[in-house]
Amino acid sequence: MSGYPHVAGPDAADDPALAALLGQLRARHHDAICGILLYGSCLRSGDIYNGLLDLYLICDGYRAAYRKPLLAGANWLLPPNVFYAEQKLAEKTLRGKVTVISLRDFRRGCSRAWFESYIWGRFAQPTRIVYSRDAQTRQALEHCLLQAARTLLHNTLPVLPPQGTVTGLWEQALALSYSTELRTERPGRAAELALAAADFYAEVTRQLSPSLGFGFTVYDDGGQMSYRTETARTSQLSTRIAWSLRRAQGKLLSVMRLVKALFTFEGGLDYIAWKLERHSGESIVIPDRVRRAPLIYLWGFFWGLYRRGIFK
Repeated sequence: MSGYPHVAGPDAADDPALAALLGQLRARHHDAICGILLYGSCLRSGDIYNGLLDLYLICDGYRAAYRKPLLAGANWLLPPNVFYAEQKLAEKTLRGKVTVISLRDFRRGCSRAWFESYIWGRFAQPTRIVYSRDAQTRQALEHCLLQAARTLLHNTLPVLPPQGTVTGLWEQALALSYSTELRTERPGRAAELALAAADFYAEVTRQLSPSLGFGFTVYDDGGQMSYRTETARTSQLSTRIAWSLRRAQGKLLSVMRLVKALFTFEGGLDYIAWKLERHSGESIVIPDRVRRAPLIYLWGFFWGLYRRGIFK
C-alpha cells in the first residue's frame, strides 16, 4: 500500500486551544497516548468550535492509560470508552467527545479480524492524525487507516452492484456500515459523505484496488472513476448473512456502549439528548425518573424514542 492520502484540517501548531486540549488529554491519561485522531463533522466543516470534536485517543495499553482499574477493565471488555473534555482559551471554548482505545485493539478493529464494523466502518472515512508520538507511530496509524478502508470494501463488495461509479460504491458501503448502529442521521447521509470526500475515496480506491480480490478493477469512464468486480454467488450469500448478523450485533452493542457512557461521559444523558435533537430536528426531554435511575428507566425511554423514529 502507498501512503495514506493527505486530509486537510486543523493543526495543533496553528490553534493554541487545540494544542492545549491535546496536551490536557495526554496528561489525563498519564502520557500513555501514542496517537490522536480527528474525524467526523468538525473535520469535514473545518470549524472545530462548532459542535463536538470527535477525537480518538490511541493508547499504549489500558492499565497505563488509567489509574482506576474499573475504567481500564471497561475499556478492555467493551472498547472503546467515551469521555467529554473541553478547553477554554480567551473567549473560545473547544469541546470534544473523546474516545479511548489501545493501539492493539485499534489495529485489530481496522482489520478483517474484527467482525463488527464499529471501528473499520468509521475509519474508512477521512481522518486526520493530529498527534503522534513519533514517526513510527504515525506510520502504524496510517497503515491502520488504510486497512480500515480495505476491510470495509472487502466486506461489502460481494453485495454491491458488479459495476458502477467509485462514489456510488463508497456511498453504498458506508450505508451498510451505518445500518449496524443506532443512528439518527437523516436518509442520504452516506451519499453526502461520499460526495464530500470524493477525491479522498478515489485515491484510496486506486491504492487498494490491486489487493481487494473479487476481480476488482478501476477505470476511467468518460472522466468519472468507475469500478468493475466479479463475485461468486457463495460469497454474495455469506456476505449478506454476515451483514444481517452485524446489524443485530451492532445495535445491541450500541445500546451497551450508550449505557457505559453514562458512567464515563460527564453529562452523558444531556449529550445523548443534544445529539438526537441535532440530527432529528425534534425536541428530546430527559424524564426525571431516567436521570434518577438510568439503569432502570433508560430502556423504556430508548424504546419510546425508537418508536418515534428518532433513531433506527
